[in-house]
Amino acid sequence: MTDRLSLVSGSTAGIGFAIAETLAREGARVIVNGRKQEAVDAAVASIKASTGRDALGFAGDLSKAEQAEALVKRYPGVEILVNNLGIFEPKPFEEIPDADWLRFFDVNVLSGVRLARLYLPAMRRANWGRIIFISSESGVQIPAEMIHYGMTKTAQLAVSRGARGHQHHREQHPARAHEVARRGRFRRSTRPVARHVRRSPGKGVLRARASDVFDQAVRLHAGSGFHGGLHR
Repeated sequence: MTDRLSLVSGSTAGIGFAIAETLAREGARVIVNGRKQEAVDAAVASIKASTGRDALGFAGDLSKAEQAEALVKRYPGVEILVNNLGIFEPKPFEEIPDADWLRFFDVNVLSGVRLARLYLPAMRRANWGRIIFISSESGVQIPAEMIHYGMTKTAQLAVSRGARGHQHHREQHPARAHEVARRGRFRRSTRPVARHVRRSPGKGVLRARASDVFDQAVRLHAGSGFHGGLHR
């Protein structure tokens, strides 16, 4: 993956930062994303200090269509897309208003769908690309205290599996697809993401499929501000 341009959404802290740092260490050119410029700058500096490699940055709320479009305009050649952006918040089911359901869907699901849709055409033209959705065990075992969050994690699985089926259909045509991110559990390391990206054989566009990520993994970065429902 040397010098492959890689974008990790929501990557100024927590799992997203760890993925971005690992990709940089593996030789990729990484784009760090967060809502605030100071947080992006700090993450870029930290990656430089820990890996010796320069990282790029984009400050913007990728749950907003205009921000996603601005990102693609600035960095049109993304080859590895890791949809990590997400929020969560414990709340009793009967107290979750319509606005919260819509907000969680926009941030956790639609942001990744939109980025995949924007970047996939260029990946197909280049006959090489990787798209990874970061889901959670909460998509299978819905947490009773965060049903709206669990809904979005299940939706990510549905989108990624459906996209994989779409790519399988396209295999009937000359542009073949190769699966890169097989279902696996992200427990104590961010290396599975980099390993799955590296080991995909040959060229081709990813049959998108979710990496099923255990919620416990965020505890690795509990002190970084990832906990607390912040969307980076």
